[in-house]
Amino acid sequence: MSREFYRLDGQVAVVTGGGQGIGAAICRRLAAAGAKVGVFDIQRDNAHAVAEAIGGVPLVGDLTREADVERVFREVAEKAGPVSILVNNAGVASRKGRDVPIWESVREDWEYVFNINVIGLVLCCKAVLPGMIERRYGRIVNIASIAGKEGNPKMAPYSASKAAVIALTKSLAKELIGKGDICVNSIAPAVIRTPILEQLDQAQIDMMLSKIPLGRPGTPEEVAALVHFAVSPECSFTTGFCFDISGGRATY
Repeated sequence: MSREFYRLDGQVAVVTGGGQGIGAAICRRLAAAGAKVGVFDIQRDNAHAVAEAIGGVPLVGDLTREADVERVFREVAEKAGPVSILVNNAGVASRKGRDVPIWESVREDWEYVFNINVIGLVLCCKAVLPGMIERRYGRIVNIASIAGKEGNPKMAPYSASKAAVIALTKSLAKELIGKGDICVNSIAPAVIRTPILEQLDQAQIDMMLSKIPLGRPGTPEEVAALVHFAVSPECSFTTGFCFDISGGRATY
């Protein structure tokens, strides 16, 4: 499809976890469509490298810290303008080396994953929504996971957090009805070839790949293409939906 479709000229987007993997691919895609992109990442070097490559704005901070989130969104507004697109992409699979059954999990495993995958997402939404409501326009895309629909063994915190992301998306979309052209959707990838796989052992990866009929992991660019549509003005009659991108694993 020609990139003349789904143009984002004049819009400001923020992508969390934008310094690598799926997030970096989303940043590149949205910038190519004309958006000014804020690359929000906890890793300073990654945020600056991606932002420099696309002419974007590097935003360095910890999205689990409310003060960091408030500072970052003030910064992007001052440097680029009001945010009309938010992609909540940042996420973790587990505490490193803690892919264990539920009965062996500890409180810290759950808090670590939920603080990033759920609480951080909520803080970012809260930061942009007043402006979107005031201007009566906005697009939010939350990156969930097929694990949030099916539940992966030894990945209970991750699976539960992504189920929460899907439910939060539906709740928020309904709360925004009547407040303008503001659409909120989620995307549920299956296995995507990104650095997050480094948090998992090979047996876990092989198990997940075995469930994909196409027999391969997806690419960050394939996810970015779907995000591009979901944040575009053309995505105006779909809200509260979860788009699957799973190589045929999800057919329901």
